Amino acid sequence: MIIAIDGPAGAGKSSAAKKLSKKLEIEYIDTGAMYRAFAYKVLKSKCDYNNISEIKKLLSTTKINFNNGHIFLDGEKIDLQIRTNEVSKLSSQIATIKEVRKNLVDIQRNIANSKDAILDGRDIGTHVFPDASFKFFLTASPEARGKRRHLELKSKGVNEKLENVINDIKKRDFNDSTRDVSPLKPAENAIIIDTTNINLNEVVKLMTEIILEGK
Repeated sequence: MIIAIDGPAGAGKSSAAKKLSKKLEIEYIDTGAMYRAFAYKVLKSKCDYNNISEIKKLLSTTKINFNNGHIFLDGEKIDLQIRTNEVSKLSSQIATIKEVRKNLVDIQRNIANSKDAILDGRDIGTHVFPDASFKFFLTASPEARGKRRHLELKSKGVNEKLENVINDIKKRDFNDSTRDVSPLKPAENAIIIDTTNINLNEVVKLMTEIILEGK
């Protein structure tokens, strides 16, 4: 069973996916974290992400995997390092590169090939797993999503103005929805959930009911 959860930045995809995976006791694969991980490596290595040959070279030496809910890049746990605003901005640009998407999609499919899994991202239901058992698309207003991301950053000691975070969310929405490769959009048969005015527990309860009824 594959459960796909797509949606824009800050809609609550990762939080819902983590909670749902514990409730249903199945694997959670944070695909957004994979793009962040590669973006972090690009920043660290000072690679020119506009140079496709440099990107391909970097991809060929990159290993990304998950273990006990943690993400590892080339054997190093990088949970906190990939949550900065700088990495967020770059990961949106990195995700438009078809060579990067192909490489990471292959990794995602390999991980989920032999087990039940929940994956969240931008194109899980439309591209990565178009035949997923269940497809959800979470959304919310840019202001609501910006406030959530702002609180998340503050809790991790990252000081950023709320206005800047909201503006970054809007820019990322534009980048994600207008890119040529696998743009952000709901799958035709996705269940759309607006999380602007409902909390995480309500979202997970609704998703659980839909999954249990459909099994």
